[in-house]
Amino acid sequence: MWLICGLGNPEEKYENTRHNIGFKVLDCFAEKHNLKFKPFKEFKSLAAFYNSQAILVKPLTYMNFSGEAVKKWIEKQKIEPQRLLLIYDDMDLAVGRFKILPKGGSGGHKGVQSVIEALGTSEFPRIKIGISRPSSGEDFKEYVLSPFKKEEKEIIEKVINWVIKAIEELFEIGLLKTMTKYNSLKII
Repeated sequence: MWLICGLGNPEEKYENTRHNIGFKVLDCFAEKHNLKFKPFKEFKSLAAFYNSQAILVKPLTYMNFSGEAVKKWIEKQKIEPQRLLLIYDDMDLAVGRFKILPKGGSGGHKGVQSVIEALGTSEFPRIKIGISRPSSGEDFKEYVLSPFKKEEKEIIEKVINWVIKAIEELFEIGLLKTMTKYNSLKII
């Protein structure tokens, strides 16, 4: 069993922002597989179940406290951190790029840092989706909480489709083969 956790913020005003790309991936995955997210108050999250292979989780704790919800699922379902796949935005990757990693630090991402602190480890796989850096002088917080530009939306849709394929293959061929196949992929 995998715990697939997309990071984002729960309010509607954040729905299509760069920072909510983790939620967006899970929403698209759920739509493709006819899954419905249901509230789980004790876990402070929305969740959907994908066969017996994965639990898709969208924490409702807001980005900077995502670790609280993730830890509750990990403990209750007895899932090892190596079977947690965290999906989130990354400013160090260009729009149109994504990277699958077996582990790593937070890279300054407060949602990822929250998960690392809650679990006491950074040894969990993740998919980082590129949102690019803000232009010089642009506020970081405003940037991540802004929507993608018109010309970026089509690219992001392609990226999301590729990330969904990578998640599906993860269940079939495992993490290392999925990383090998998708980390060299050129989308644009």
